[in-house]
Amino acid sequence: MNQLVFWPNKILRVKTNKISLVDNKLLEEVADLKKILDESLGVGLAATQIGLDRRFLAIKNSETKKTTVYINPEIVAVFGEKVFPIMIDKDGKEDDFLEGCLSFPDYWGTVKRFLKIQVIFKEIRGIKLVKREKVMTGLEAVVFQHEYDHLEGIVFVDRIKEDKGKFFKSYKNKMIKWDLDKVIAGNL
Repeated sequence: MNQLVFWPNKILRVKTNKISLVDNKLLEEVADLKKILDESLGVGLAATQIGLDRRFLAIKNSETKKTTVYINPEIVAVFGEKVFPIMIDKDGKEDDFLEGCLSFPDYWGTVKRFLKIQVIFKEIRGIKLVKREKVMTGLEAVVFQHEYDHLEGIVFVDRIKEDKGKFFKSYKNKMIKWDLDKVIAGNL
């Protein structure tokens, strides 16, 4: 069984290869990815994060807990501007949405993302790959962009730096501002 890999593992910088065939190996890899994601607190996971140079990712619906796998995903349209997403609590108070990554445990940051995207992908139907299309909004769109970046060899700390976002390490239930350049260099 594959296992979660952590930064600075070199596989996290690989631009993945497309999948053309549904075989037992792919089915096992997809099952591993889903199992690892389902057993984690994360909402998304890409194949590179379990050490695979394969072009697929999964997103877990935070409400239904259903996990969907996207084979050979592509973002074909974006709507609006890239923004730093915000969260609104039950009292209506706004706060920064802090993006995290299972391959960077305890690190969080603000990343500009599109809040609405259109994607195409393949899903496994028996032994075939069937083309699908979907419009995603909100958290689902943000998670998809994060995981898609993994398939392109881009990690979220790259985006934080590019966007001049905020970067933190969680320590003893507090968020402490942290040195982004050291983490990018592999010095966790």
